[in-house]
Amino acid sequence: MQNDAPTGSGHSGDVVNVLLLVVPDPHLDPEAGERLARQLRSEIAELDVESVRPWPGGIIPDGAKGTDPLTLGAVVVALSASGGVFTAFVETLRDWLGRSSARHRLSLTIDGDTIELERATAAERRDLVDAYIRRHTGD
Repeated sequence: MQNDAPTGSGHSGDVVNVLLLVVPDPHLDPEAGERLARQLRSEIAELDVESVRPWPGGIIPDGAKGTDPLTLGAVVVALSASGGVFTAFVETLRDWLGRSSARHRLSLTIDGDTIELERATAAERRDLVDAYIRRHTGD
């Protein structure tokens, strides 16, 4: 059920592929950044997702917003388009960002539609993410 389309995201039947870029705080050393990215991937894998795999080829597709093509946390998350899995996935990302005072940034891309999450007030993140979820779940 994997869809490695050139955009790196999108829909394949009932599965949605989300390109997730994890950009750790630039003030962290690379090893700490890698640990944080692994921790987030582990948390995502515990959800009811189909798969969490490295972005193939190491080149970020057009339409995705990342700082460079080798962003260490570039992964494709395949998840069910129904059943609230996407909402749980995004809530996990918001929670991960909220647990740290560091300036990490996350970027999610589905079919060329990108949302960036970073340091913002809880209300700003909630409103932005709620609108993004509605666009991709039809709610």
